[in-house]
Amino acid sequence: MIIEGKRHIWKEYQKEIADDHYFYARSCVRQNFFPASEFTFLKILKEELGKDVYDDPRHTTCTGIAYHADVVQLPTIMTVVARQFALMTEHGFKNFVPSCITSFGIYTEILETWEHFPDTLAQTREFLYKATKREFELPENLAHSSDVIYKFREDIWQRRRFKLINKQTGNPLRGVEHIGCHYAKMFPHKGVGGAEYPYVLAGLIESWGGEVIDYPERRHCCGFGFRQYLVQANRGYSMACSQRKFESMEPYHPDFIVTNCPGCPFFLDRWQYVISEMEGKTYGDNGHGIPVLTFEELAGLILGYDPWDLGLHIHQVAVEPLLDKMGIPYDLSKKYNNLAGKSLGEPKKPNTLKVYGYEQ
Repeated sequence: MIIEGKRHIWKEYQKEIADDHYFYARSCVRQNFFPASEFTFLKILKEELGKDVYDDPRHTTCTGIAYHADVVQLPTIMTVVARQFALMTEHGFKNFVPSCITSFGIYTEILETWEHFPDTLAQTREFLYKATKREFELPENLAHSSDVIYKFREDIWQRRRFKLINKQTGNPLRGVEHIGCHYAKMFPHKGVGGAEYPYVLAGLIESWGGEVIDYPERRHCCGFGFRQYLVQANRGYSMACSQRKFESMEPYHPDFIVTNCPGCPFFLDRWQYVISEMEGKTYGDNGHGIPVLTFEELAGLILGYDPWDLGLHIHQVAVEPLLDKMGIPYDLSKKYNNLAGKSLGEPKKPNTLKVYGYEQ
């Protein structure tokens, strides 16, 4: 009876995720920080799962960062978002999948606003038509790209080449999942598990053989927080937020961190380097940091994609310790090559944080 009650409650924390025919909206931030992740998402959906995905080169930024920084006003961002929906409508799609967590929050906020204040929807339609002569339909389903990978996590597992298992010990690898604030905290009912029990990343770790670490600062901000970082004088606070998380997770010896937000992997990765340079402190084993992955990168590793094709060479914290534990082969001599196979040169060696290729 208790189990049935828990199952009933858990149903309330689920969300509908369309199973095909996606209009994909890229992220302005992710294309710069982790460009291979979006490529990997499209490859997994199209080539591995056989899904219909449209990636329109005409779509633009949602202007979410500028909106949250009070640079862009609400009527303006509504019109920009309406144009995205117009592109979706023109191509005959009804399922909208943004790559960016902030965009996901923006689209959710605007759709909720239009539902409760129809006059704003009518005004937006008027603004868009005057500006572009376009019209649009509302999406029938809005899901973040991590929702889609979560939905098909068992299908990916069936195609696996590697597991989140330590090859040497046979034990599950221990993962920290970090949920972007704009995924679960702004509109909890729009994310898998809500704000209390977000499962969209934990589900990946557990389904792919790993163990999820619970630690005191699990839901603490990554440190980005927009105004924490956009205002230069606040950047010390940004780093302190990240450091608080690292200090909290360190006793649990995580093997990796996985995120679903553009800013979170960047800051959790980069601030480890900064902290090591400023304080001589590292949080991983043997002087390495804790590898930080996007959910697409983690899925790509499970499927056996080449680590450098996934863009893992542009991470500040070395990913090789995780690759070694999983038994994934890699060629260090090709780590800093471009797509044509030409070396781009090795980055400058950090003073404290260890990087493979230097000490071996």
